[in-house]
Amino acid sequence: MNTQTKASTAARATSDGTLGLGSVLAGSLPRGLATPEAPSRYTVEAVFTRRPQRREILSIIGDETRALLGSYGYDMVRLAVSDRRLEIHNTSLEELRDGLSTRIADRLAAIGDETRAYEDAAALRSLDAAEDERIRAGKVADLAASITFSVSAQRTSVSVARATSDDAPAEAWANEGGHAPAA
Repeated sequence: MNTQTKASTAARATSDGTLGLGSVLAGSLPRGLATPEAPSRYTVEAVFTRRPQRREILSIIGDETRALLGSYGYDMVRLAVSDRRLEIHNTSLEELRDGLSTRIADRLAAIGDETRAYEDAAALRSLDAAEDERIRAGKVADLAASITFSVSAQRTSVSVARATSDDAPAEAWANEGGHAPAA
């Protein structure tokens, strides 16, 4: 058997980018399967339909997933993520075929739903923050635009009074020495 051959082509990535599993990597299976010397439990690697996000990886390998698989009778099964591969430890092809693959697919779908809900909430928070910032910036701009630098009425009357009093000494000197007013 070609070690690069994929053993199955189950679920493919959906158009919305949901995380799923595409196929088992036949080349990663132990030699001697389907022989009397075959191990009863081993690691099966399956290819994700896309690269999982950090949040998804933490959910896949987390306690909730382990407990869920245990509740279905798969106490010994452990999941690990390696790049774009899901490593399913302590299982067999038969166990996967007989129901474990469906349980894993269901869990991945639930994780995808949780991730989308988290991302949607984060996007909404981001939009709300952007709107709050837009409103705040508008208020600041309006406040800044309301400021005028005009001379007050009090200052204007002081300036007029000063101008009048500044002219008085000049008039007092008009008839002083040597200058005759024009006739």
